[in-house]
Amino acid sequence: MPPHPSLCQPYRVLLLALCLTSTAVGASTGGESNPGEESLPQAENLQLDQPTSEEALATPMPVSVVDDSDSQPVESEGEEPEAGDGEEPRPLRLLGAEVPPATSTRLAWSPSQHFEGVYSPTAVLVVNGAAEGPTLCLTAAVHGDELNGIETVRRVMYNLDAATLRGAVIGVPIVNLQGFHRGSRYLTDRRDLNRHFPGDPQGSSAARIAHSFFHEIISHCNAVVDLHTGSFYRTNLPQLRGDLTDPKVVTLTKGFGSTVVLHSEGAKGTLRRAAVNVGIPTVTLEAGAPMVLDEVSVSHSVKGIRTLLNQLDMVKQFRLWGDPEPVYYNSTWQRATTGGIIFSEVKLGEVVRKGDLLGTVTNPITNVRTEIRSEHDGRVLGMALNQVVQPGFAAYHIGIQAPQTQISAPQEVTAESGSEEQVDITTAEAGAEGTAPTVPVDAGEGNPQQEEEPDAQVNPAATVDPDGEDD
Repeated sequence: MPPHPSLCQPYRVLLLALCLTSTAVGASTGGESNPGEESLPQAENLQLDQPTSEEALATPMPVSVVDDSDSQPVESEGEEPEAGDGEEPRPLRLLGAEVPPATSTRLAWSPSQHFEGVYSPTAVLVVNGAAEGPTLCLTAAVHGDELNGIETVRRVMYNLDAATLRGAVIGVPIVNLQGFHRGSRYLTDRRDLNRHFPGDPQGSSAARIAHSFFHEIISHCNAVVDLHTGSFYRTNLPQLRGDLTDPKVVTLTKGFGSTVVLHSEGAKGTLRRAAVNVGIPTVTLEAGAPMVLDEVSVSHSVKGIRTLLNQLDMVKQFRLWGDPEPVYYNSTWQRATTGGIIFSEVKLGEVVRKGDLLGTVTNPITNVRTEIRSEHDGRVLGMALNQVVQPGFAAYHIGIQAPQTQISAPQEVTAESGSEEQVDITTAEAGAEGTAPTVPVDAGEGNPQQEEEPDAQVNPAATVDPDGEDD
C-alpha cells in the first residue's frame, strides 16, 4: 500500500529531523548521577515560549557530553527558589539526554514502531527547575481526536519558568501521533492505545507503542495528569477521574481547585490505571468534546493544572483557584432505548432529580418521540451532542455524590529519592497483553493499589461504565 499523502517528503523530513534531537530508545533512569553511569548528551536550554521555524527544528539539537565529575549546578538569571532540605538540584535523565537544573528544552520520543518501519517522533517538552521537587508529567492526545489537551499542555508548558520551578514538568502534547494525523481516536492498527498500558514489547503494535511510552517517559514521573475529552460526539463537564482509595491520588484531586471529581479506577489497560498499579499517582482530566477546541474547557484545565503546581509547592506565582467541587463516588449512564435523533433538555453541570427529563429521541420516519428520564438524583457530568443515535447509545452521564467516609485521607506527593529505580516495571509476568505487571511495593509507601472492592456501601455496578467511559 503506498504511503499516505500526508506523510510525504517535506513533512516526513521534518519529523525525522526531530528524531535526531534525541535518542528515543533505551532511555536511562532518572535520579542522581553516579560515577558508573553512562555520560549522556546535555540538552540545550531553550525558550519554549518563543516561536521557532521549521528549519530550526530540522537542525539537530546542539549537545555536549556531560562530565559528571565536574558538573556544577546551572546558574540561572532572575529569582531562584530556595532549595528544600539542603538537597542539591539534580539533572533529569530522559530519552537519552540529560536536562540540567534550570533548563527548558524539547526532546523527542519514538517507539520505532510504524507500518512503514519508521515511526514519526513525538515532541516531549521538558522544564527542569532550579530546585529539587517532584516530577509531574502531562500527557494529551492519547486519543488522536482529542484536541483540548494539546492546547492545555502548550499553555502550561510555555508559561513555566525553569529558574523558579521546583522539580520538573514533562509535557507530551500529542502521544498518539498516528491518530492525530488521521483525525482518529485510534492507532493505524484500529486499536485504542489507552487500553494497552503498560504494554508488551512482544505484543501488538498498540501494545509495543504503549510499552515504549510507559517505560521511557511515565516511569520517570512522580505523578501524572492524563488529559482527555468526551468520545464519539459526547462532551464532558471538566472533571477529574481517579482511584479515590489511593491517598496520593486523592492529593492530586484536591489540588485542582474548582473541578468536579469522579471516583474511577479506570478500565483495564488505561494509562491511569497502569501508572497507579506501579505506584505513580495519576488522574485523568476530562474536558469538552473531541475534534473541537473549546476555550472554556481549555481555560478550566489550564487553571486546574496551575493550581495543582501551586499545591505541590512547585510554583508560587499562581493563586489558589475557587472552592472544591463535589466528589462523585458513583455514576451511571442513561442510555437511549430507541434509535433516532436525540435532543437534550439539560445542560452540562446541571443538577437533576430522579424522573427529570434529560432529552428525547425522535424517529425521523414515524415521528415517534421517546423520553429519556433520569433514574437518579445527581449531576450531568457528560452528555451526547444532538445527533442521530442507535439504541443503547450512552447519552447522559449522571454523577452521584459520595459520602466523605468513602474517600481516603490525602497523602503527600513528593520527589522520592531513587523513585525510578524502585519502580520495577516488567511485562514478562503479565498474564495477557495490556495486563498490569506484578510490581514490588516499597514497604514504606503502603500499597498504592487496593485489590479488594471499595467500601461495601459503594455499588460497583454504579461506577463508571466501561461502555460509556471516555478516557
